[in-house]
Order: sequence, then structure tokens, then C-alpha cells
Amino acid sequence: MAGGIAGTMLVDGAKQWAQGKRPSVGDLLLTPANARKIADKLATMRGAAMKLGQLMSMDTGDFLPPELADIMGRLRADAQHMPQGQLRNVLNQNWGRGWEKRFASFDFKPIAAASIGQVHRARTTDGRDLAIKVQYPGVRQSIDSDVDNVASLIKLTGMLPSGIEIDQMLTDAKAQLHEEADYAHEAAHLARFGELLADSADFRVPSLHADLTTPDILAMDYIESIAIEDTAAMDADVRDRIVRLAVELLLRELFDYRLMQTDPNFANYRFDPATGQLVLLDFGATRVVSDAVSDSYRTLLQGGLSRDLAQMREAGLALGMLHPDAPENHKVAVLGMFDTAFEPLRLDGPFDFTSNEVTMELRDEGMAFAKERTFWQIPPVDTLFIQRKIGGVFLLGSRLKANINVNRLIRGAL
Repeated sequence: MAGGIAGTMLVDGAKQWAQGKRPSVGDLLLTPANARKIADKLATMRGAAMKLGQLMSMDTGDFLPPELADIMGRLRADAQHMPQGQLRNVLNQNWGRGWEKRFASFDFKPIAAASIGQVHRARTTDGRDLAIKVQYPGVRQSIDSDVDNVASLIKLTGMLPSGIEIDQMLTDAKAQLHEEADYAHEAAHLARFGELLADSADFRVPSLHADLTTPDILAMDYIESIAIEDTAAMDADVRDRIVRLAVELLLRELFDYRLMQTDPNFANYRFDPATGQLVLLDFGATRVVSDAVSDSYRTLLQGGLSRDLAQMREAGLALGMLHPDAPENHKVAVLGMFDTAFEPLRLDGPFDFTSNEVTMELRDEGMAFAKERTFWQIPPVDTLFIQRKIGGVFLLGSRLKANINVNRLIRGAL
């Protein structure tokens, strides 16, 4: 991949220099041709590398150019699936030879293929209709090298200043991905969320089938549903309700459950038109939210809604969004971005997720802030994962063109 991209960059760079232009490395790297090569290779590599592509693909065109976002978009559920011979080997290793006798049917063609595993539909001889997630061989062994290679790709763009240390973030990312690759670990969180939402008429979590679950295979109920993005063509009241439920769940995870599924990939949400339920999938990236982090987010939201800069500063320091050693102008700039982000949420009325005025203002402030490069910091990993989930819910609202009263939802949760 690096060789192919480097060749394209050299050719494009030579053409632009001949025309008197002085392109940056980032400009040459982030082209449609290179994005297509990256998407093709990440789909083949799967694992941690593909997860990077999934995160990039969630952009709605506000940051990546639309043509790049479209190319990366197919990575959300478009990994290359295992050949049948390889799949049979994995099933034999986990269930033992003769496992076929336990099933009335097993569809060897996957119904979904994602970054860490692929999903098959099957029916057991005792009548259970199942979705069975089978992990790709070698995923666990490749996580560390994949993350290191992705880090090298990021550094190549020149987006990171030379002085910033990302080693701890990479270590945390590897640890998280190793947890996601342990299906026994995910099974425990699947069962826990099933318990938490058992009495809800709005959410559906597939039931775990522990007798068929191993560290490499996760067996759960198959639920008839449609991709969450397919609801974009539905009536506004349906779309608004879906996003309201996603926001309500986020707030419950943060303040009530103190347990959060932090992977915002759209493929992890589905919708059942027959029942109106939001179907929740993939709990591999579930993290415990400490009392201190939960309380600090409560302070941040309270300060943001009331425009209390002292509260926002207190919470920003506690969450690692502000660094105590940062110069005062740095802290003021970050607090200014907080204030910008909260401004539309202070109104007790519908928030239009498609309005990009605040998004563009935040982007411009962030870019100007980043160019100074006088004081860079990386927040703690717990804050990063929660911010990733918050950003994912916002992007879902944008994709579904929702208009809901976020102010009232937040105040109800506080």
C-alpha cells in the first residue's frame, strides 16, 4: 500500500511542481486515488487497520471532501470475507469436528463482514435462529503491528507535530482492540446490556447463546432489521425518534449505567420497522465509566448549558481536555470552543443536526488552534473513547437529518 501511494504522490507532486505549485505531503496523500487504494487495502487487511477506515468513513463530508468520504464509506461493513475452507477450519477448531450435527442449517455465505469478524445466519436443531460472529484468523496477532503501521501512516501526513508523544495513546488503543478481539469478553457485555435494557420497549439487544460462544465465536439471536442508514428515507418523526433514543441511551450509559459501548460505527445500530425498536449490536468496545469521569461530564454539561465558564474549566481540567500546565491563552481558547459547541444546545427547542454553522466554526477554531502547535496534549484514553461515542451519535443525527430537543434530554439526565 505504501509503495503504491508513494508512487502516486511522486507523480502528482511532480506535475504540480511543474505547474509552479507547492503541494504539501498531506495534500498529495489525501487524494481520491490514494483513498481508493487505502480503502481497498484496509478491506483486505481487516482488523485494527480496517477500524481506522471505519472511523474515517463516518465523516459526513464536513471534514473529508465528499469524494473521499464516499470511498472510505464502504469500509463500514465491507471487509473481504473468509474463504469457506478457512471458515470451516475456524469452526472445527472452536466447536470440534462434527459440529454440523448441531445445526439444521448453516449459511456459509456471511450476511455481514466487518473489521474483526464476519456474521453467519444459522438455525440449530432445537429451533434457535442465530447470528454467529466468527473472528478472522490472525486478528489478535496482527493488532500491535497494525496499530504501529497506522501510526506511521498518520505521521507521514505531517498532521502531528514532532514534539507530541502518542505512545501512551497507541498502547491504550492496542489494549482496547485486544479486548474487542476477545469474544468471551464481548459476550459478557452483550449479556449485561441485555439485562439493563430488558424492560425497554424502545431497544432490543440480541440474547447471548453461551453454549456456542468461544473467544473466537459469538452466538446471539438473529433479529430481522434494517441498516440504520436506510431509515434516512423514512418520515421525519421516525428519524427524529431514532436519534432521540440514541442520545437518551448515551446519557444513560454515561450517568446511570456507568458502562458505555464506545464504538460509534453506524453498523452497530439497526432498526426494526415492525416494532420500532432500535437494535443494538457489537459490544466489544464497551468500557466502564468511572464515577469521577461521569461526575466530571455532569459538571461540564451543567456548566455548558448555564454558560458557567468556571464549571467548564473545572470539568475540562478533570477530564484532561485542559492541561494544568498549559498557558492561560491556551485554556481560554479551549473554553471558547466549549462555549461555541454548547451555544445551540442552550435553547429549549429543536436542535438541527444538519446545520453545519457551528460545526464549521468549531473546525475553523480548531484548525487555527492546531496551527499554533505551541502546546499539544492528548486527553486520557477514557475521555477520548467517550468523545468518540458522542461524536458518533452527533454524526448519526446529521446523517438522519434529525431535529430534536437535545437541551431537554440533557437537563432530564442531569
